Formats: sequence, C-alpha cells, structure tokens
Amino acid sequence: MIEVGKTIVSRNVFQKEFVCNLSACKGECCIAGDAGAPLEDDEKQILEQVYDKVKPYLRPEGIEAIELLGTSVFDQKDNEYETPLINNAECAYVIFGDDGMALCGIEKAYNDGLIDWPKPISCHLYPIRIKSYREFDAINYDEWDICNDACTLGKELSVPVYRFLKEPLIRKYGEDWYNDLSEIAVLVEKEL
Repeated sequence: MIEVGKTIVSRNVFQKEFVCNLSACKGECCIAGDAGAPLEDDEKQILEQVYDKVKPYLRPEGIEAIELLGTSVFDQKDNEYETPLINNAECAYVIFGDDGMALCGIEKAYNDGLIDWPKPISCHLYPIRIKSYREFDAINYDEWDICNDACTLGKELSVPVYRFLKEPLIRKYGEDWYNDLSEIAVLVEKEL
C-alpha cells in the first residue's frame, strides 16, 4: 500500500493493466453480482433529484423496481446505500443497446445533456473499489472474472489501472491528487 494524500493506494492500482472491453463483456458488471452499485452519501440525494430526467431512459422493469424500492436502497450487510436491483439481478438503471450491450440510463441522460452528474462514482471508478475510514480512503483493485477481457486488452495496450481511470480518479480526488499519484507511479514502475 502506498500513501497519497489522505488515501492508501494498493500497488495493484499501479501494477495491474486494464481497459474496459465492452465489445467482449457487453457491460456484464452492470447486470452481474448480488448487490447494486455502492453510493456515496451525497449520491443518494443526487439520484432522487435526477430521477425524473433519467426515468424516460429506463426500462419498465427498472422504473417498477425504483418506484417500489426507491431511487436507492440500504444494504445492511455492507452498511451502505446502493442502487436498487430488478428481481435481485441487474441494476434498475440498466438499459440495453440494440446490440444487447448493458448501458447506464443515468449516463445516457448525462450524455444527452439533461443532467450534470455522469453516474455513481463507484461505477465510474470500477475496477477500483474504495473503502472509507475516518482518517483515510483505502483504494483497491477489484479482480472479477467477468473483466478478464479488460485485463487482456489492458495488457495488450500497456495501460495500468490508474491511467485507465484518470478521469474518474480526478473526479473523486482532484487533479493535484492525481498528479501526485502519477509521480508515485513512475517510482513504482522503476521498482518492477
């Protein structure tokens, strides 16, 4: 683990290579798993505020789940809010393209200029997962077999996780923090 500001960053964030390969996985991370996307405290309120503008993009079963469960749900096991699921399966905000690819209805509304929030930061940062503690955030690389194609593509292109996730890392921690992270990455790469 490497300290960067008020974060502790796993070496895997520097050493693992990753580039989402949506043509191979079809957005499986949005429909697999046993929980919705983790939400930060302010994101629960943001989802409530943007829901009416996102709703027209959603599938009927997504709307039904959200209107039954709420724009977010509390997961007692993980002690956090997350996006609701449709029948304990895919995220309620998932939509599908003509090619069957899972897409985000929130991100679609953002890309169309209807809202100014791209999507939950946990989605934007994947495969990084953040655990917040009182004194610091622990930034870890999450390995999931559905992302094997992303690891292969990242290796082919020589793109480490931190570089692939530059935009969401800056969104979360700011440009100065990311610049510090990049300087440390150069030192970590020399150790390899």
